[in-house]
Amino acid sequence: MPLRLYYDLMSQPSRAVYMFLRLNKVPFEARPVALRKGEHFGEEYKKINPFSLVPVIDDNGFKLTESIAIVKYLIQQRGLPHHWYPTNSPKRLARVEEYLNWYHVNTRLPSAMLIQHLLIIPKTTGKPVNHAAAEKFRQRVATMVTQLEGYFLKDRKYLAGDEISIADIFGACELMQLNACHEHGLYESSTIVKAWMERVKKDTNPHFDEAHQMTYRTHDIYKQIAAKL
Repeated sequence: MPLRLYYDLMSQPSRAVYMFLRLNKVPFEARPVALRKGEHFGEEYKKINPFSLVPVIDDNGFKLTESIAIVKYLIQQRGLPHHWYPTNSPKRLARVEEYLNWYHVNTRLPSAMLIQHLLIIPKTTGKPVNHAAAEKFRQRVATMVTQLEGYFLKDRKYLAGDEISIADIFGACELMQLNACHEHGLYESSTIVKAWMERVKKDTNPHFDEAHQMTYRTHDIYKQIAAKL
């Protein structure tokens, strides 16, 4: 049975796993799960992932429900290039892990919550934008960008060194979410972070653009959406 990927490209972690599989030419059976339709809450999907989240892989009966665990597993199970997750170098590996441990609260949470408050919560509840809450997370994103510039990208081309790793894929997918609501100026204000993002896009295209088509479309129509919220 081929590797199955359950995903929705509205999900940042789904995009990271999808891109990773495409980049490494890992064949997989695509199993889209429409979050906007609530398919992840259905009883059939709960048999696949009781947490009702995406992405998930099913590798011939072996299921994994966390995106970072998924890519680490595939790198080792499929013998993929070490630069993604350098188990052959303790120090380089530690740098990748350093960012991935930092990422959840410092990159993913504020970026995701800013978009939640600007778009997803108002759209799903019909309530107006809570601008005070949005501004709180906007400031947290700004702080995160300063920290990326001053620590993770200081004297480095990529978040964990001079070669692209899974840290860069996960980080870039989170920042790209900001484009959907025209908040990309938060990271583009840093020439260092902006250059890193452009480097990651170049290294991962055409798969980067493929995975972010929905993000680009939302960016193009966001003003129309925002006017109705």
